[in-house]
Amino acid sequence: LLSALRRRCDIAGKRLSGPGLAAEGRVLHSVLYVYHSKLLRHRPYLGLQQVEQCLKRLWKMNLVGCLETLVELIPKKNASKAHAECLVPSQPVLETVALKVLGGCKLIVRLLDCCCKAFLLSVKHLCSKEFILLNTVALGLLSRLWFVIQYRCVLQTLMSLYSALSTVLRLVSETQQTPYIKGFTFPSDISDFLGVDVSSEAKKQKAKMLTTKKSTSWMKKIFPAMPEAVSKVGKKRKSETCTSAMKNRSILCPMDIGERVV
Repeated sequence: LLSALRRRCDIAGKRLSGPGLAAEGRVLHSVLYVYHSKLLRHRPYLGLQQVEQCLKRLWKMNLVGCLETLVELIPKKNASKAHAECLVPSQPVLETVALKVLGGCKLIVRLLDCCCKAFLLSVKHLCSKEFILLNTVALGLLSRLWFVIQYRCVLQTLMSLYSALSTVLRLVSETQQTPYIKGFTFPSDISDFLGVDVSSEAKKQKAKMLTTKKSTSWMKKIFPAMPEAVSKVGKKRKSETCTSAMKNRSILCPMDIGERVV
């Protein structure tokens, strides 16, 4: 049990402290800082603020540091004999870590929900041709953040960590009861505590985001297709420009990307 708990703590710590979440959080903060004075009442902007609030609370919990402290208290080698004494983390330490893991899972569920809502709001405003640049950036940012959490299985890793924690906590409390957190009963099943089925909820959010996006229909509304004659002229100019640039590389000139969009 102790070796399994150590392994799951290491995995959870690596996935929480990975470069993906931190990078997306910094980009999100920069976007909100740039558009703060212009879009205070913009609904997608308010949705992005909720996403950033969840990320800030997740970092301020210092869940990674708490897991590192727990790993240091777990002995690296198990006792060789069946009845030999073994040092284990105390009940107050296990309760504190378990409570933080529960809070982290709640925050990540809330974060995924906020990402989905902000994504749908951004698509809606993009289809109505409002703040095209901001909404396009927000769509990419929210998609990457949602994908990082789901692809790296951050929530599932914390849930499996809690199951190992609860087992060790129960055995330690039976051996020597020294309760630290009073007035709260630790749930045996974390899915009941979260109140949602994580796998099915993630599939629903993904399906909702994909069906609402409607591939490139909003792009066709904003940028109508060019006439065939204009398109041919643009292609001809582009090929001529590329040929001349290859012949004379010493001359630095901007490449023609076609006719401008009215």
